[in-house]
Amino acid sequence: MRFGDAVARLERMPERLPPAPPELMPVLADGRPRPASSFPDVPARAAAVLVLIVPGPEGEARVVLTERVVGGRHHGGEVSFAGGAAEPGDADAAATALREAAEEIGLDPEAAGLRVIGRLDQVWIPVSGFRITPVLAVAHRHPALYPAEAEVARIIEAPLSAFLPGAEIRIVERTMRDWPIRYGAYPVEDLLIWGATARILGQLGAALAANQAAPGSPASAASPGPGQSSRSPVK
Repeated sequence: MRFGDAVARLERMPERLPPAPPELMPVLADGRPRPASSFPDVPARAAAVLVLIVPGPEGEARVVLTERVVGGRHHGGEVSFAGGAAEPGDADAAATALREAAEEIGLDPEAAGLRVIGRLDQVWIPVSGFRITPVLAVAHRHPALYPAEAEVARIIEAPLSAFLPGAEIRIVERTMRDWPIRYGAYPVEDLLIWGATARILGQLGAALAANQAAPGSPASAASPGPGQSSRSPVK
């Protein structure tokens, strides 16, 4: 998918978003009922992640992900978005996501021409008690990123097309904390993306596919290259 096409679709996303593919939701592999996936009645811990779309070298739309350091504070070896828990000084979820992205991957929003354009549905993580808000943003100039060594092993720019409906989803079975778990995962490079990150990406892909550009619309025009934009960034 071209960067300009992706941006045009994301700017017109409806308030009610389509769901992610159901096979991305982990279930018990021994036939017992699926654990509750709805939000709990008790207060959850607020957190936010940055779903950042950037232009690739050939104008392809890519999404920025991180591989976490093995043995680090959270989710060692897993693929996730830059993000984390909200702090008292954060004005809103976007402020949390941008602060965490600056700390984890060295993101400079102004240099990248970054615009926050919306949010995806919140995700609840039962194990940690976090209620995660995915903050959707686009960077009209390719950002200079570098990993925080204590937290991020590497930065991945995955093609957005890897998460559109029809993209490969591998079914994985494993034992976690003595529970047999089955879940779907997106293969990207030498990694498998699963859990909350996969569900956020799956909803993003579903929303993009549901909001195809009409012929002759700006989305069907040639996408801007790195450093170019037909719109002024809003920070």
